[in-house]
Amino acid sequence: MGDTQRDKKQYYEIVDLFEDNEVSEYTLNLASGSLEYKLFGDNDTTYKYTVPNVSMFVDDIHDSVVEYNKQNPDNQIKMDYKSGNSGSWLISLLPTVVIMIVLTVIMLLMFRKMNQSFQNENNRTLSFGKARVKDANDGKQKKTFDDVAGADEEKEELEEIVEFLKNPSAFNALGARIPKGVLLVGPPGTGKTLLAKAVAGEAGVPFFSISGSDFVEMYVGVGASRVRDLFDQAKKNSPSIIFIDEIDAVGRHRGAGMGGGHDEREQTLNQLLVEMDGFGENQGVIVIAATNRPDILDPALLRPGRFDRQVTVSYPDIDGREAILKVHAKRKPLGPDVDLRSIASQTVGFTGADLENLLNEAALLAARRKKKAITMPDIEEAAMKVLVGTEKKSHRMTERDKKITAYHEAGHAVTSYYLEHKDPVTHISIVPRGMAGGFTMYQPEKDEMHLMKSRMLDDIVGLLGGRVAEKIIFNDISTGASNDIERASDTARKMITKYGMSEKLGPITFGTGNDEVFLGKDYNHMRNYSEAVACEIDEEVEKIILKAYDRTESILNEHIDKLHAVAKALVEREKIDAEQFKILMEGGTLPPYEPKSEKVENKTETVEKDKPSAVDDKNADEAVKDLEDNFNDEKKYLTKDVASEAEKEVDSDEKKNSSDETGKEN
Repeated sequence: MGDTQRDKKQYYEIVDLFEDNEVSEYTLNLASGSLEYKLFGDNDTTYKYTVPNVSMFVDDIHDSVVEYNKQNPDNQIKMDYKSGNSGSWLISLLPTVVIMIVLTVIMLLMFRKMNQSFQNENNRTLSFGKARVKDANDGKQKKTFDDVAGADEEKEELEEIVEFLKNPSAFNALGARIPKGVLLVGPPGTGKTLLAKAVAGEAGVPFFSISGSDFVEMYVGVGASRVRDLFDQAKKNSPSIIFIDEIDAVGRHRGAGMGGGHDEREQTLNQLLVEMDGFGENQGVIVIAATNRPDILDPALLRPGRFDRQVTVSYPDIDGREAILKVHAKRKPLGPDVDLRSIASQTVGFTGADLENLLNEAALLAARRKKKAITMPDIEEAAMKVLVGTEKKSHRMTERDKKITAYHEAGHAVTSYYLEHKDPVTHISIVPRGMAGGFTMYQPEKDEMHLMKSRMLDDIVGLLGGRVAEKIIFNDISTGASNDIERASDTARKMITKYGMSEKLGPITFGTGNDEVFLGKDYNHMRNYSEAVACEIDEEVEKIILKAYDRTESILNEHIDKLHAVAKALVEREKIDAEQFKILMEGGTLPPYEPKSEKVENKTETVEKDKPSAVDDKNADEAVKDLEDNFNDEKKYLTKDVASEAEKEVDSDEKKNSSDETGKEN
């Protein structure tokens, strides 16, 4: 078989081959321009070439081929012209077909998108008046009364609701009418929403949860439509619970004069009142609402037959706080040194949400320190972080600022030590935290429901301790006491105008809050007293403050040696705990202070910020042995790692709890 070669000649060279009569035979495809030819004297080789223009090529070689064949009838040039095939024709049309297909697909996608958009718009229009409820009683989020702690009386109030939802026939047989609505009232974070979820979880009924703000839209009538839809859904799924969180967003007092009777908020409230009056008794639909502003709710909403039962969810007491801590500590590994009762006693005023956040911060801190369990120092540090702020370890104060801050905090602590009605000092620090340049922390000895006048006067004296100490020591004053003075002045003014504690003015309240209920806050303060009485109020406030200032000055001058001792210890150590403070106030001396090693002191520059420094194996073994002796049967909860770190932190960095900040500028 002969060889086939691709000819790389130029077009004019191919034409010259034909004009010079060197081509013996050729085949030309008229469709594709493919040329195959052989030369005289070399019939074994076939050359291939693609003609750029077929018609021009045929014209160029026609005369030469015809002339040669006439002159050489016995040895003519063999020629073959092919018209092409259907495949070549389709190939030539392929680009056009592809373009048409792509354009068609694009147009179809565009029409489909437009159709979906129109459908979504129609669906949105049709569902605009539907209530956007959430079923919070699914398997993953189901709550029971076991998840609620520190609210025993509140749970008892709600157990009747659960019993009615489980067995309504027992109530109907006796002609009892279960409350149609229950209003949960209390400060933020006390567990109102959790209680409502627990009621639904215990009863095992559908739980329709919605926020008060979800009813209100910019279009008039939408809120009322959503209220109707919400109650329709609840009736279809009865027995059921409707929970409206932050109902004050839609249930505020009507007639504020800012929007009139056609205001969308009022239309929504009117529909809510109608619905709560409309569904009959014992239909199995109970409305539970939560708010921390019951004072701004419309009276028609609170009348019997609507929200005819109010449950006040207050701050938990020490037993409640301990129970809450136990609930949130179930899934957290705690070291044997953790005393939940002690933590509960140190967190007066904390809500359930605050306590959950406290343990979470402690867990984060323990994880950052590479621990396997949460220890008491972690929780104490987390408490200070929550109350005061994060410790600014990298902040360096000048010696002058350090001395001013030390005497300021010492003034607070020493003054409070000699006051009868002041809580014990638990921690003093001049290390900046949050917005405070230093702080003195106190631990309330018990939960108090009432503030006595003597206690409030002692609080004012304690607040002025920092300012008076600065004046005595430096014969000058700083801006560090601004927050102390603000709080002291506010307490004194409330004693006169709100609590009626003035002997001169008597048990009278001066001034009333003119609440703007449309805005949901105090719009202004209306004076219901004369200018002469206003002057007397100012005189009484000034009298309380100046008398407290004199008491503070007398205490610090009498115990100036204690003031110097505490301030000196603060300058040297930066932090003093309750035991060290007690030693100083009893005239004792603290052991020599051993500053941290350079590596530990500058650990923010050399190692991870909160990672504890390592101890050698010998010290670790000793630490484990000491802790095992102290904890006895609880040693199984400690690893060597946790023991060494716990001992190190308890010895060098004990933390304390409730605070008295000295002010932002200190």
